[in-house]
Amino acid sequence: MKIALISMEVVPGRPDRNTKTICQKIREAKAAGAELAVCPAFCLSGRFLGRELSQPAFLRDCMDDAQDIARAAEGIAVLFGSIADEAERPVSDGRTLLSARDGALQEVARRPLHASSPFSPLIYALPEEDILIAVDAAPFPTPLRGAGLAALARKHRKTVVYVNALGLQDKGKTVYAFDGVCRVCRADGSVVLTTPPYEDGITVVDTAALTSCETPAKEPEVAPIYRTLRYGVRKFLERIHMERVVVGISGGIDSAVSAALYVDAIGADRVLLVNMPSRFNSATTKGLAAQLAERLGCRSMIVPIEESVAHTVAQLTEISVEGAAAAPGERLKISSFVRENMQARDRSGRVLATIAAAWGAGFTCNGNKAESTVGYATLYGDLAGFFAALADLWKYRVYDLARYLNASVYGREVIPQGIIDIMPSAELSDAQNVDEGKGDPIRYPYHDFLFRAFAEDSRLPEDILQAYAKNALEAYIGCAEGLVASYFPTAADFIADLEHWWGLYTGMAVAKRIQAPPILSVSGHAYGADHPESQIGAYETRAYRRLKEELLNA
Repeated sequence: MKIALISMEVVPGRPDRNTKTICQKIREAKAAGAELAVCPAFCLSGRFLGRELSQPAFLRDCMDDAQDIARAAEGIAVLFGSIADEAERPVSDGRTLLSARDGALQEVARRPLHASSPFSPLIYALPEEDILIAVDAAPFPTPLRGAGLAALARKHRKTVVYVNALGLQDKGKTVYAFDGVCRVCRADGSVVLTTPPYEDGITVVDTAALTSCETPAKEPEVAPIYRTLRYGVRKFLERIHMERVVVGISGGIDSAVSAALYVDAIGADRVLLVNMPSRFNSATTKGLAAQLAERLGCRSMIVPIEESVAHTVAQLTEISVEGAAAAPGERLKISSFVRENMQARDRSGRVLATIAAAWGAGFTCNGNKAESTVGYATLYGDLAGFFAALADLWKYRVYDLARYLNASVYGREVIPQGIIDIMPSAELSDAQNVDEGKGDPIRYPYHDFLFRAFAEDSRLPEDILQAYAKNALEAYIGCAEGLVASYFPTAADFIADLEHWWGLYTGMAVAKRIQAPPILSVSGHAYGADHPESQIGAYETRAYRRLKEELLNA
């Protein structure tokens, strides 16, 4: 049987546009001699629909559009997915796979919309054929891959044809990329076809003549993550009709990777880089920022902020606080800590926001997942931006991306090696002087993995402390051997660090994450829809308190 595998961009909530695309793909499949065209799950309706799921008019339109697709399927069978029509209820709670041919339409598979495994494909066995059709709408990194397909094929002793959705969809502030990959697996479990990710098109296969495909070249682990980031950035900008981007660059790794990503995704002519030094920024990082801008070949600006920050400090400390509740001569005092945060807010709220408005652009949020986990970012400052492309990446992964961008994307050192080598630092005070080896309070080689245990593995302080007590913590969380002893000479030091970061993760950081920009999910555990949380604060279990007392009294 000749089957056309349809990789099509699905526009959520727009069955009218998706119907036009499906009908065009049907015509292309017929022209290519296909007997069956297979479209992805939810290709008519979209997967993440928000309130549209409760709109009877939307459900009616989906079913009317399905009839249009059936009428377009002249002389060819078509399988396509959508939300399910509920005869007894105005709200859809199902996903359906529909079969259409010559004006006839029938449902051939259905599953609950909110199943325990929502990203598992709908499976349909073609009548009188040793073929299983698997249609999916699974965002990166959850699609069914080679091993899963092989197991399915061997279990049923049938050829498996798999089609995933393509496009960008969201659950409010959590944004998901769907790779559109199609795969074919023989009954013996061998994968004979894998289409390129994030590409629209049709691929026609003859199931009677399946030959082994070449083993794909091994690529760095970070490569599919980068493809997803690049696609997600481009599509998100298209969706919000934004053509230009402003990136604040500090001479550090996060902003450098963000700048290189946006330049590769949309072009150097549509990116403006802005360095905003204060008296705390070293000549080293200012020079590295200048090198980055020159190597990327885009517009750049240097906007010093020391004068404006000093003016704000002077203005606010000289103006009296008035009112019946105020003390005579009461004035504000600006502490060094407040002054640090003022710099971040001046950069984002004043400089970047104004430049972006003047240039007809948006400005980016460059924060990483470690910072989001413990709230190491300033509200209305570096936490601001229209999109947080790197916010689901741990710091070690940001470094991986920097090396990958240089080696494989650009083929040259666009991100200076000095940026990769320098100690991470916000450079907001003399205590963060990179030239003196001073930097962020987060020790990323260890804390990246501790925070990952909190956020992605749902580990509690009790779990961490038990592993520490057994001298097995590094293997438990995945960091390098020897780090725990080198960072924390005593149990008291270790416990103080653990409780400090756990308190932030479950406390103020939650409030900051709620107010953060949209995040592109690349881990399946992004903050937002992937990571439901409440502002309930830190809690110590009984077992934790007992073990803590034992260790401190040992």
